[in-house]
Amino acid sequence: MSIDVGNIVEGKVTGITNFGAFVELSNGKTGLVHISEVADAYVKDIKDFLNENDVVKVKVINMSEGKIGLSIKQANPTAPSRDRRGPRRRPHSMDFEERLSRFLKDSDERQTALKKSQDSKRGGRGAR
Repeated sequence: MSIDVGNIVEGKVTGITNFGAFVELSNGKTGLVHISEVADAYVKDIKDFLNENDVVKVKVINMSEGKIGLSIKQANPTAPSRDRRGPRRRPHSMDFEERLSRFLKDSDERQTALKKSQDSKRGGRGAR
């Protein structure tokens, strides 16, 4: 099968970097899946989603100057994201109130930790 822009093909992950993963396609050529094209969710560490020698389905999104750009999330638009830490609800599947309450809770925790850190550096509350 020829590799053309828009085709969905399978490939094997041959290398992982901090900016993406290299995937060897059926024709022997290697393309890059940029970290932003791995999953619908935010990807902080690509190793949470991919391992070397994984066989993945990818969509060819561009080809220029011998370089092949690939996307996993466009090849599997409805597939749930995989995470080693266990199953996780995807943010867009939660309703607005749930996301807002989670945000407010996280924000309060961060503010408390920041205030505690700043107070300890000053020598306690109100001291200068």
